[in-house]
Amino acid sequence: MLRRRLLMFTVMLPCCRAVSPPSRLEESGVAVPGGWITTREGARGVDLEWVKRFGDRRLEELVKEALAHNPDLKVASARRDQAASLIRSAAAQGLPQLEGRLGTDRSQRNFIGFPFGRGGADEGGAPGGGVAAAEPQVTPFEVTTYTSAVNLQWELDLWGRIRAGTAAAVAGAEAAEADLRAARASLVGQVVRAWFAVAEAEEQEAVAGLALKAAQDTQEALEERFRTGQAGNEGSLGAQLRLARSDVSSARAALAQRKEGKVLAVRALELLLGRYPAGWVDGGGRLPGVPAAAPAGLPSELLLRRPDILAAERRFAAQGMRQKEARRAVFPRLALTGSAGTNTDALSNLLASDYGIWNLGAGLTQTIFTGGQVLAEIRRRGAEQDEALALLQKAVLKAFGEVEEALQLEGILREREVALEEALRLAAEADTEARANYRQGIGDILTVLATQNRALQAKSQLTLVRRLRLDNRVALHLALGGDFVI
Repeated sequence: MLRRRLLMFTVMLPCCRAVSPPSRLEESGVAVPGGWITTREGARGVDLEWVKRFGDRRLEELVKEALAHNPDLKVASARRDQAASLIRSAAAQGLPQLEGRLGTDRSQRNFIGFPFGRGGADEGGAPGGGVAAAEPQVTPFEVTTYTSAVNLQWELDLWGRIRAGTAAAVAGAEAAEADLRAARASLVGQVVRAWFAVAEAEEQEAVAGLALKAAQDTQEALEERFRTGQAGNEGSLGAQLRLARSDVSSARAALAQRKEGKVLAVRALELLLGRYPAGWVDGGGRLPGVPAAAPAGLPSELLLRRPDILAAERRFAAQGMRQKEARRAVFPRLALTGSAGTNTDALSNLLASDYGIWNLGAGLTQTIFTGGQVLAEIRRRGAEQDEALALLQKAVLKAFGEVEEALQLEGILREREVALEEALRLAAEADTEARANYRQGIGDILTVLATQNRALQAKSQLTLVRRLRLDNRVALHLALGGDFVI
């Protein structure tokens, strides 16, 4: 009967539910604009699978591979799981604690004064023939006890101290989940940028190869003139030939440098993918075109989507709960205790109800003096809450700054691209005309070299700017809280 009552009492106990604390984003105190200052694109919304906008199937496959094998992402996932386990640990403090005990004890007791047992002196009397003084008799008695018991201890969370600690653990786990999402978004951005870097390196290598081919063609033309004696001033022609040979050597060095840049870019991409950095990634190609329309979202949507802001807000909420937990520690604690079991001197009677024992109790504990430890803990957690608030404000301002910067750079980089396209067109026309004049004998080699170098430099700079535009588009997606969902 007693065991059934204890079981019913345990089942009917209220559970300490793990409740997430409410959002405290409005307490950041950051003035949020009604729309982006730089552009009015903010009303269009943000797509989540933004990687598909670049139209590169191979890039999408690499993103999936990185999300599955990247070590940094596995670290973030493990930290999320660690934070989630703290919820159960915190909530368990508000639940009954049951402990089973099974043991045996053997002891010896001495009974003094019984009329039987060993004497305290020799029966022959005292030494020298005197009369021995009467001494008490000592009787040893051995006892063996077998015990089985179930002990119950439960702290009643009258003031919400345990509930506050549990809510803080929930908010911490939510922050870790947001950190994992932020790590995923950051990894996707890094993979996309690394892929663009590999593509740019390949295009730059091709441009360097064209530069080497052009320098070699110029050198061969000068050597032919030198051999046939077509130039009137051989000394001038000899200087031009040396200059052309110098350009060929410089072009070879530039090509080697571009190859080095490609190898480094490929190895950086392989590390992000979780591969061994062998310096080889299949499926490389040219830079894709920049999507026509940049995704954007309202500031309110931004605050609900960006994982770094969500993580900062959850940490702020967690610190508020931890300070509440510290304040509640000042109040007295009420604990219920109980146990039920058996106590017998025979092992065969260990499960017999006739030898049952039980007890129930309650205790109230109030802290009186701790040398200021409790108040110091409250102040410490208050300072931690202030720090979390400042970090939240910083995250919000950083988010808006990244969006404004990306939107503004979008226009600036586009202007650079248009100007370089025009420069490349004019340089190519000038190079074609200079080469034609040189073949006809009405031009000089210096003009050919100058136009050739300008055309190749314009092409190289145009490739760089196109990659910068793509990188900026990635930055804009991440700033708006975009994420690739597998």
